[in-house]
Amino acid sequence: MTPLSIAILGTRGVPPSYGGFETFAGELSRRLVRRRHRVAVYCREDGPATWEGVDRIVLPAIRHKYFETVSHAALSVLDAIRRDFDVVLVCNAANAFVLPLLRAARIPVAINVDGIERRRRKWNAAGRMVYAIGESFSVSFANAIVADAKVIADYYRTRFGADPMTIAYGADFPDEPDTDVLARLGIRPRTYILYVSRFEPENNPLEVVRACERVPDAPPLVMVGHALYAKDLEAELRLHSGNRVMLPGAIYGADYRTLQRNALLYVQATEVGGTHPAMIEAMGSGGAVLALATPENREVGGDAVGYFEFRPQETLSRTLHERLDDRDGLERLRAAGRKRAREKFQWEAVVDAYERLFRNIGK
Repeated sequence: MTPLSIAILGTRGVPPSYGGFETFAGELSRRLVRRRHRVAVYCREDGPATWEGVDRIVLPAIRHKYFETVSHAALSVLDAIRRDFDVVLVCNAANAFVLPLLRAARIPVAINVDGIERRRRKWNAAGRMVYAIGESFSVSFANAIVADAKVIADYYRTRFGADPMTIAYGADFPDEPDTDVLARLGIRPRTYILYVSRFEPENNPLEVVRACERVPDAPPLVMVGHALYAKDLEAELRLHSGNRVMLPGAIYGADYRTLQRNALLYVQATEVGGTHPAMIEAMGSGGAVLALATPENREVGGDAVGYFEFRPQETLSRTLHERLDDRDGLERLRAAGRKRAREKFQWEAVVDAYERLFRNIGK
């Protein structure tokens, strides 16, 4: 079939080095290239002109909590309009303000709206308003809306009468040897609890630390991530750093996968969003996962994951204590998580769905 020319904008770019959308953009773009499509990803950081066959188009951004994403998206769409793309994929409803420009230029466009982002605690009233407008623009101007979880798709159906597609993320783990990251951190396989997320209030990193500290003789907690705009939160986390709480920063690639494969328990504590890549990666790696009991996390984890609450009562510490005393139960969680990830979250199936979408709406 005729290859397509595809642009992806609204993320920090590739190679992935930040969060879930970047992982998604990296996996989708490089796999589409393998299928002989021409793919360009708009990036914020300097680097090589290409990555795994993907064209990197680097443009500047205003480095500010409220303006970085939208400023980069604005420059990206102005650049995209002058290129001959068959279809553009916009990531994040905050970037939906670019959709009228793409439609006016007669470029077919799909948007992955992410979660209900205006519910994040970090946003002030103006930030929440931007996301609310973005939701409306997504419905009004996109050729197709993509949600990564049924819960999010149902929200758009109920609130706007829209008909989004639901396409989740993938969790393929390569067959590879472990790196030496455990030795570098001074830990051994199955002797630590793992948390992976940006350090932001709605991801509850401090609540996870406090819950672990309430568990007598709990194994070390390894917190992989960093705070780009929540420096006060990161400073408070560092007050807890020591033998029981480790803050190695952001870790990617083979080191990250080694940490996932060898964790005793993985804790997913995010309140907002749809399908979180780190959660399904933990499941796919054979991890025993405990997740905050949000509708989105329950949709992803089903009965292959253990659940806890922070509000109105914190139950993570009790859940950790119970699970740590039940090693046979942890092994059952591992097997169930691996099976569910294999059946429901495969990157090639994700790419199949996006490829069909792009062909349906493309030029």
